[in-house]
Amino acid sequence: VPRNQFLMQKDQDIIYAINHYNFIDKIVLRKRLEISNIINNIIEGLQIHDALDIGTTSDDKNASSNIVIKNIKNIDKFKCISDQIVNSDFFNKKLKKSITEEFSENELHEFSSDLVISNATIEHVGGELKQKKMIENIIKLTKKIFFITTPNRFHPIEFHTKIPLIHWFPKSIYRKILKFLGLSFYANEENLNLLSVNEFKKMLDNYKIKYEIRFIKLFFFKSNIIIIGKKI
Repeated sequence: VPRNQFLMQKDQDIIYAINHYNFIDKIVLRKRLEISNIINNIIEGLQIHDALDIGTTSDDKNASSNIVIKNIKNIDKFKCISDQIVNSDFFNKKLKKSITEEFSENELHEFSSDLVISNATIEHVGGELKQKKMIENIIKLTKKIFFITTPNRFHPIEFHTKIPLIHWFPKSIYRKILKFLGLSFYANEENLNLLSVNEFKKMLDNYKIKYEIRFIKLFFFKSNIIIIGKKI
């Protein structure tokens, strides 16, 4: 299927979403488009030949699904690594594997890319040790530049549960409240482990990389953290 056909369908899906999605879904779509626009502006002028998406969702029906990587411009070769089965023909190469596992030399060689993007995945891989392993693997897979995004733990609204403020409690208390509310899935650290800016910086400082932090804002608060990293 020609790539321009994917791009035309993407634009049609975005128009449909803006007109028909509920309030929260519209916000998610707009924020992800904002993230991809930031990436496009930063990589403009760099020689980026290939891009790798980490944590690609198998859901390719919603307009916001995988929209960050699909909205990156002037790249012909796209790869993805996900623990889900990704059937989309948008990607030239696909690997079903958790980003927190060890990668073989062949896998690193095949999937290493100039640009590596992970959008809203690091909060879903488990506890701190697994999150550190994810960062370590992203650094190994990056030839030039990487972007890791995650919701800011200290935004007033938690967008997975759509419940305000309770996620500001210590994590042990927050998880007990979620269980009490019948949200046991999100109470499990393996499924949701939100990060603050300071927690993210503490993990990043373990690695020999140059990085900067940017933010997406919603209702005047920092809703999403964007890490832009380069190897030293």
